[in-house]
Amino acid sequence: MFTALGPTFRELAVQALSSTEHGYDLLAPKFDQTPFRTSDRLLDAVVRAVRPLGPFPAGLDICCGTGAGAGVLRQLCENQVTGVDFSAGMLATARSTLPDVPGAPPVNWVRADARALPFQHAFDLAVSFGAFGHFLPRERPTLFAQVHAALKPGGRFVFPVPAPPRVGSRPYWAMWGFDAAMRVRNLLWHPRFIMYYRTFRLPDVLDDLARAGFTVDVLPLPEIGRLPDGSPRCAVVVARRA
Repeated sequence: MFTALGPTFRELAVQALSSTEHGYDLLAPKFDQTPFRTSDRLLDAVVRAVRPLGPFPAGLDICCGTGAGAGVLRQLCENQVTGVDFSAGMLATARSTLPDVPGAPPVNWVRADARALPFQHAFDLAVSFGAFGHFLPRERPTLFAQVHAALKPGGRFVFPVPAPPRVGSRPYWAMWGFDAAMRVRNLLWHPRFIMYYRTFRLPDVLDDLARAGFTVDVLPLPEIGRLPDGSPRCAVVVARRA
């Protein structure tokens, strides 16, 4: 939910009529007071699921935003953590919310587009939280190829995926309505703001990861809960560079 310290309706409207990058520059100071930030419950569940796969010397948070994923990497990586984002505003907020702490690996903040990462064979673990709706399906192969190149052999690319809402349910229609409104907005208004909820379908994503050179496991996150049919509400994808 939005808190009293979160953005006003007017601020959200201005953001929505901006480009993706500038919109997040504007939202950055209040981003953590919105429901768009990944919950601590989910972040902690990912830490517990991934920790047995380590240790990991160096970690990369892709589309790091205000640094929630970098905080996860601090718990999983031994030597150093890097957060990368194309929004200068989000990086500035991340620097202030996740300062260096004695005994924890230092965090380097890099401004770059995830579709053109300035790294080669540098990381043992890469994570991303809540960012994939900002990439069109045709951009995913480039994105995953960039992550593959940034990882060392044997490195892992990790991100959570929620179960899709039941067809006809209120969340289903809410997501459908949001995506439809966003398509109309981008048809009528420029610059575009790219954010879609229904374009990141797990079967397509697994195919794209395999074509990029990853071997993939999908691990349930039972602490996030289960659906009425017993399937997990959320899972974590663990893609390994062979």
